[in-house]
Amino acid sequence: MKQKILNVLCVLFGLLLINGGLNKFFNYMPVPDNLPAELIKDTTAITEIAWLMPLIGLAEVLGGLLILFPRTRALGALVIFPVMVGVLLTHAFVEPSGLPIALVIWAILLWILFDNRKKYLPLVG
Repeated sequence: MKQKILNVLCVLFGLLLINGGLNKFFNYMPVPDNLPAELIKDTTAITEIAWLMPLIGLAEVLGGLLILFPRTRALGALVIFPVMVGVLLTHAFVEPSGLPIALVIWAILLWILFDNRKKYLPLVG
């Protein structure tokens, strides 16, 4: 039962990542009008580096695709981990209103990492 729940959460998580990554390339989701000034400043700074936003989008799409399938899920979690650190820090220090959602997404990521912990042992030992 736990594995079925994890699989459903991974599909939702993977689709969320793919959607977010594709939006970095095609800009199809509208930007809210009431964004905090500090978040706008941070986003502007990130977009000043021409290759950074496409790299983040590529990591999101690739990580999302890998997380969809149980066989590649462990690799997908490693690919998306740095992006998720940025998401968590942004919501913790710049825009706290999104922190509850970020924590739920982090809980899914941590569950994936924990579920695949044996696959990571050769990396550290």
